[in-house]
Amino acid sequence: MQSPNAVSALKSKRGEIAGRVDALQDQLRQALIDLDHVDCTILLFDPDAELDEIKTKPMPPRHHAFKGQVTRSILTMLRKSSVPLDGLTITLRLMEERELNQSDKKLVKTIQKRVGAALRNMRDRRLVKSDKGEKGLLVWSLLTT
Repeated sequence: MQSPNAVSALKSKRGEIAGRVDALQDQLRQALIDLDHVDCTILLFDPDAELDEIKTKPMPPRHHAFKGQVTRSILTMLRKSSVPLDGLTITLRLMEERELNQSDKKLVKTIQKRVGAALRNMRDRRLVKSDKGEKGLLVWSLLTT
């Protein structure tokens, strides 16, 4: 075997994806049970109800990032940048990258909290460092070893 590390990483990734599939199947199963219960309740109150005529309501997508995606994006940004970046700049670049609405102030605040948590976690793991920048904001850069 020429690349035991690659095979090991792929096996680990496969296990992660299989676990996610199992969790999604459990969620789907529970949603179908819940839907059946609601249908039965509707029919109790209105036995002539045409359940097929009820329009489905699309769920808005959550601003979900898979495990490690935000960290990878931030590290890539910091690698490509010649100057340290503040949290808001990183947030706005990440939102642009993920095609999220940057004019939605509530969403910007949510993503900014996630970015801040990821940056603190990376700082604890000694991947990045923070310094005081202009206007008293923390600026972030890669920790060189």
